[in-house]
Order: sequence, then structure tokens, then C-alpha cells
Amino acid sequence: MTVSRPVFDRELNEVRDNLLRMGSLVDTAIDRSMGALANRDVSLARQIVADDQPINELRFKIEEECLALIATQQPAAGDLRTIIAAINIVNDLERMADHATGIAKTVIRMGDEPLLKPLVDLPRMAEMARAMLKRSLDAFLAHDAEAARAVAAQDDDIDHTYRAVFDELLAIMARDPATIPRGTYLLWCGHNLERIGDRVTNIAERVIFMTTGTMKELNV
Repeated sequence: MTVSRPVFDRELNEVRDNLLRMGSLVDTAIDRSMGALANRDVSLARQIVADDQPINELRFKIEEECLALIATQQPAAGDLRTIIAAINIVNDLERMADHATGIAKTVIRMGDEPLLKPLVDLPRMAEMARAMLKRSLDAFLAHDAEAARAVAAQDDDIDHTYRAVFDELLAIMARDPATIPRGTYLLWCGHNLERIGDRVTNIAERVIFMTTGTMKELNV
């Protein structure tokens, strides 16, 4: 039995609202994880880890809402692509939260060890990733494929910054093996930020699919 179009539209809007709420939670997790790293705040890091569970639960709620829409409305064409895109996007959002949690767990492992080097590039990577995330979700709401392509192109900046961080830390550790543990902690944080950028690129790909019906891997 199908539901009426007004009911379908209302339920699809609820999916969009919950997806945006999840995006906001993920953005906060990324921001707080960098704050925990910069301030060596183990208490905040533990809170970030605990707060990952509500994000996971919201992902499953949105997926259930999407599946219910497919089952009751049997949407076709653009509506179906929007729902499928939403299912995939919340999966990427959940994984981005996991990467933020990964940074928090690294802070916990570091304890009171001093940072190997001042934080400059990692916070910049985080800000780029957060800006990309916001623009990708704006593109989702606007069904804007060109905006999504522009977002994906910005992932190159994150990749280039990560490679520079990787090379710098590797050089420091090569000169002084005693710095390897502290260097590795920062490499883990950088890797998580780089993966967040990749996940935002996935969102951009889903927006393009939703809008054009074409699935194409970007930044290969």
C-alpha cells in the first residue's frame, strides 16, 4: 500500500532533516577531536568516543526511514535516487565520525606526552574537511551536481597537505628514532583527517548520482 504524495514528501523531508542533523554531529566531532588533540584533553577525548554511539544510532534510524519509504511508496527515478543517495551518505557520515573518534582515541593513548611538533597543518586539514562537508551537504539539499564536483576537487588540497605532513614527520623520526612513538600518533591523526576528506568525496559522488543518474568515481 502506497502513501500519498504529501505524506511521502513530509517523510522524505524528515530524512533530509535527520541527515543534516547527523552532519552537524559529525562536524562537531571533528572540531572537538582537534580541540582534544591541541589541548591534550583526555577527558574531552573520552567524551567524543562516548558520543559516537548516538551518531551510529541516528545512522540506523535514517536507513530505516529510507527503507520504509522504498517499501511503502515504491518511488521511481529521481525520488529513488535521492533515497539511495541518503542511505549511502549517512554511511559515509558515520565513518567520518569513526575517524574523528580515531583521533580522540589517539589523544587518549598519548596521555601526557608532549606533541612532537606544533599543530599547524593538521588543524588546517580539519578546517578544509569541515568546509567540504558543509558544502557537500548543501549540494545534496540543492541537488547541485556542479557544486558537488567542486567539493570533490578540493580533496586534492587535503591530500597534498597530508603528504607534506607525512614527509615532515618521517624525516623527523628518521633523524631521531626516539621520536617515532610521538610521530606515529600525529601520523594516525593525519591519516584520519585524510580519510574524512575521502568520505566527503564519496558524498559528492552520491549527489552527482542523485542529480544525473550517473555514478562516477571522482579523484581517481
